[in-house]
Amino acid sequence: WIGLVCYSLQIYFDFMGYSNMAIGLGFVLGFSFPRNFRLPYSAHSITEFWRRWHISLSTWLRDYLYIPLGGNRATKLGVYRNLFLVFFLCGLWHGASWNFVIWGMIHGVFLVLERAFLGELLAKLPRYLAHGYTLLIAMLAWVWFRTNDVNQAIAYLKHLFDMPTLLAPLDIQLHIALTPLWAITVVVGVILSIRRWPQIKLLKNELIMDLIYFALLCLSLMQVADQSYNPFLYFRF
Repeated sequence: WIGLVCYSLQIYFDFMGYSNMAIGLGFVLGFSFPRNFRLPYSAHSITEFWRRWHISLSTWLRDYLYIPLGGNRATKLGVYRNLFLVFFLCGLWHGASWNFVIWGMIHGVFLVLERAFLGELLAKLPRYLAHGYTLLIAMLAWVWFRTNDVNQAIAYLKHLFDMPTLLAPLDIQLHIALTPLWAITVVVGVILSIRRWPQIKLLKNELIMDLIYFALLCLSLMQVADQSYNPFLYFRF
């Protein structure tokens, strides 16, 4: 579960950072690109998640696949078919692998369920329960995205819900890995993945924010320089 949380954070900050760098470089060259992420882990449904996650891809899928297939103008069953087919193809677009296809189908199934009845139920639930549901589905789907094959994904999922493993004490390697710096990084990552910068009066000062961003840039460069080559996860897509 710790690994799954960390991977969920890694893939978000990896691709959001990748996108923001492209947007910033485009702006320097005179091009204006829209935001590609709007805090997707703050979503309260998988439908809302896809309005916030990889917006350029979801917009392309809507305009060039979903609408040409009939979109919302189809019959109720036709709409369900269109949603599922679009996300089946979304998984296949990421790679010719059953893992990617299953990842896409998981999202497709829950989008269909939310369109059919689950969306109304989620709207009636307390916000924290709807948020927890969305995070759980998105994170469990990431297992299929991260693992190399179907057998590895199934084995990982079994370990996630294996009660003896969950109740067992952490092994020595994990104790060594869970340093205070690691814990702070994960906590900060979780907070910033679901919330905007805190509304503190001091942070509204433009000079203060510029200094914070510059300090973060320096820290990031120091961290990168101290490590071996580590390409963006989404670079291969």
